[in-house]
Amino acid sequence: MATTGERRGTGERRVIANVFKGSVGNLIEWYDWYAYTAFSVYFAHAFFPAGDQTAQLLNTAAVFAVGFLMRPIGGWLLGRYADRYGRRSALTLSVTLMAVGSLVIALTPSYASIGVAAPILLVLARLTQGVSVGGEYATSATYLSEVASPGRRGFYSSFQYVTLTAGQLTALGVQIVLQQTLSPAAMDSWGWRIAFVIGAAGAIVVMWLRRSMEESESFQRESATAAGAGDKPKGGTLRALLAHPKACLTVAGLTLGGTVAFYTYTTYLQKFMINTSGIDKASVAWINFLALLVFVVLQPIAGALSDKVGRRPLLLFFGIAGTVCTVPLMSALAGTRSVVMAFFLMVAALVIVTGYTSINAIVKAELFPTSIRALGVGLPYALTVSIFGGTAEYIALLLKQSGHESLFFYYVSGCILVSLLVYARMTETSKTSPIEAEARAAQAPPAGEAAPEQQAAGR
Repeated sequence: MATTGERRGTGERRVIANVFKGSVGNLIEWYDWYAYTAFSVYFAHAFFPAGDQTAQLLNTAAVFAVGFLMRPIGGWLLGRYADRYGRRSALTLSVTLMAVGSLVIALTPSYASIGVAAPILLVLARLTQGVSVGGEYATSATYLSEVASPGRRGFYSSFQYVTLTAGQLTALGVQIVLQQTLSPAAMDSWGWRIAFVIGAAGAIVVMWLRRSMEESESFQRESATAAGAGDKPKGGTLRALLAHPKACLTVAGLTLGGTVAFYTYTTYLQKFMINTSGIDKASVAWINFLALLVFVVLQPIAGALSDKVGRRPLLLFFGIAGTVCTVPLMSALAGTRSVVMAFFLMVAALVIVTGYTSINAIVKAELFPTSIRALGVGLPYALTVSIFGGTAEYIALLLKQSGHESLFFYYVSGCILVSLLVYARMTETSKTSPIEAEARAAQAPPAGEAAPEQQAAGR
């Protein structure tokens, strides 16, 4: 008979296997999402009429924005699907949609060959990817939180941002390799398509991996309860979601500052160092790459810390440090020409935002019961990200163009302050988590019956 230690070891290996299958798919999803941005400079001419290069790039940027706006729809559709039919099925569907989108971009002929059908197919592919990535966040955050070991949920759920950032780094790495391997003419002609073929192939592999994932015990219990009552799971509806208004507003409030800070400190900072600091593009690429590597390492460390001290202290750290330090950090970065100083300033900003990114998935999952968890995590989050995260770079560039760039620093700080007020009023979610309560209830023996360990001791 297996000992308790052996059972725990086997259980931990199962957790690791399921977390790997769930999170590696997240990496591929975000690789495909960021590959569009990384390679748009090469494929813009292929999908739009010949002429002004800036106009072509603006067209690709507009398509990128349209994909961003599809994320709430993805959060709603796939969140609902995950609460009705299971996390595994929703995650498999999500990566399938991403594979289709990448394959369409890779195989669509140029505007010169098929005319207006080329940009139409690009838009449809990007809409599909927007739905996919919107649903991926909701479902993977829910799944990683539910399958993680009790007492280690912060650590395991942090891998969502590990793989999210790794996807960004992988897209950048593929771009660097192709640039070193192919001539500029080849990259413009057909080389950019390789990146999307890689994304589609990776998504197909992940689709196969996810089919072998175990469904989370939380959803299995919910399904079993419904089946015992002769019914199907009824979660995932907007009516059920509206029964949790405080939790929905909390998700939006804690996301607001985090998403603005994340897109400012990762995506926009690269352009900021080139346009404002005056650092050359090659150096900025290395600063960005190395700083993001540090960021990846920080996520599980902070997630594990939250399992020891709670989620709220990390959120408060981000809220206070982000509110106080954003303006000085951005101002110092604007005035430096030193590559080393710029690297450390970016790392400092990423250390601050780690207080949010490392635990935001588990905090949101701990606010909702199983029947509405995926939709509750996904829809308010996706709406907030689309409105505030998706517009952060646009606001920054607009203020720079108008000669008031420093106002953006205060805008970011103000958004973080709003979230800080939410963190200050929140309870410690690890103490009130429905995930833990449901797990304890499932493990408790029936009334009058001893626990398995007690029965073994009695024998």
